[in-house]
Amino acid sequence: MSANDAVADPALSFTDVSVVRGGRTIWSQSTLQVDAGRFVAVIGANGAGKTTLLNVILGLVPAATGTVRIFGEQPGARNDLIGYVPQDYDVNATEAIRARDAVLLGLTGHRWGFARPTAQDRRRVDDALRQVEATSFGNRRLSELSGGQRQRIALAGALVSAPRMLILDEPLASLDLRNQHEIVELLARLRRELGVTVIVVAHDLNPLLATLDSAIYLLDGHAHHAAIDQVVEADLLTHMYGTPIKVAHTLQGDLYMRSSE
Repeated sequence: MSANDAVADPALSFTDVSVVRGGRTIWSQSTLQVDAGRFVAVIGANGAGKTTLLNVILGLVPAATGTVRIFGEQPGARNDLIGYVPQDYDVNATEAIRARDAVLLGLTGHRWGFARPTAQDRRRVDDALRQVEATSFGNRRLSELSGGQRQRIALAGALVSAPRMLILDEPLASLDLRNQHEIVELLARLRRELGVTVIVVAHDLNPLLATLDSAIYLLDGHAHHAAIDQVVEADLLTHMYGTPIKVAHTLQGDLYMRSSE
């Protein structure tokens, strides 16, 4: 398949998909489509299957029924098109490693042996660091970096292979408000400049609302997809999270959601 053909395909499509783990149906009969180049949240109550959905996209968990396609291909067939930042990136990263070497693993981590990186590898690492505005601390060790800086390095590691989709599992969870805002702005810029599809699992939608096109939401045992203004609706969110949720507008006209208890 040519690059032009891949661009024409949806970034993600589910047709009547069900997922079963440990004999338990996580969600079922789910049909949805995410067009390429969109910024999409994945939301749902704890245990609804958000991380499982990411694993299905990555080909790590098979669909029990139905068809899943990623840029027209079966899950796992073209994971080179996906840059993935797991929720536990900080836990898995070796503290003593330099930031740029952690980014390099995004290119060489799948290779056997200890071959030295090529000049092209080093250029791609430099480009990825520049894209996430991390050049100034690229030579520092991960243990010396702040949470926001580490998240930028994680993003650089996902970008270094030039993917067409970025998947991030709770990238804002451990960040303060300023760093949350900066990471969201960075993701929006990367989506705009690189044309990548961005899929973000989020517990709190508020920092992302101004940038999201749509959301995949897990509700009543099914995965649904809708425009963000159709998802950020008090009755739907209250039903989803099992607690009263209010949706309001700020003085600037932006949406904001909060618990009403």
